[in-house]
Amino acid sequence: MPPSPRTALPEKTCAACGRRIVWRRRWARSWQAVRYCGERCRRSRRARRGTDARLEEAIRSLLAVRARDASLCPSEAARAVGGSDWRALMEPAREAARRLVARGEVEVTQRGRVLDPSRARGPIRIRRARAGARG
Repeated sequence: MPPSPRTALPEKTCAACGRRIVWRRRWARSWQAVRYCGERCRRSRRARRGTDARLEEAIRSLLAVRARDASLCPSEAARAVGGSDWRALMEPAREAARRLVARGEVEVTQRGRVLDPSRARGPIRIRRARAGARG
């Protein structure tokens, strides 16, 4: 069966949210300059630069003190960075996990199975990338 036309298109990862960006015709001339999936990500990235770095570091440090095959919930990173205001950091924590997946540092799982974090709905877990993982 031939691959679908959508899978044959070039892809990138959004610098803000970590979701996949699939090439579009209107970006033909500027594809190299495309960094964000949309205007929301472009605006929020400037406002949260420090928080994003702290969330990524919190995920790395929480995983470092756990067993090699252990995982964590994004809420743990949000609590480590946000303290009592951690709930507002839940989506930024998931975005940080997606960026780390794009770099090959971690994997996102749901019910024990690795999945594409751009398509994840509902509760997820974050664990260190296993040998042979994409990266």
